[in-house]
Amino acid sequence: MQYAAAEQAWYKPTAAMAESAVARVERLASESAVVVFSVSSCCMCHAVKRLFCGMGVHPTVHELDLDPRGRELERALARLLGYGHAGAPVVPVVFIGGKLVGAMDRVMAAHINGSLVPLLKEAGALWL
Repeated sequence: MQYAAAEQAWYKPTAAMAESAVARVERLASESAVVVFSVSSCCMCHAVKRLFCGMGVHPTVHELDLDPRGRELERALARLLGYGHAGAPVVPVVFIGGKLVGAMDRVMAAHINGSLVPLLKEAGALWL
């Protein structure tokens, strides 16, 4: 009888397993001032990481191709970005202060129009 109880306990999903992909993205995004969801071989991901490092900001980077649930997280990011069609490049996706900034186009637009630095300061990622 003890074996049956232990077997049933083994099949119960843990909190991490039960966490949805969107909830996991939101949790990871809120754990640091700047969070970048990336793919290690993506040149645009590399560019956005270099942009932040060049500004003196060191983002937390989640490489989706190295995460066992990376595909699932990528689909969740696509939903958050509002991408309806499959095959569209999703990464890089940037969160600042736990808030979705968006993909590379949004980050670069914020950098060019001068709104990126205030966002970084407000999140505590930049102290200039």
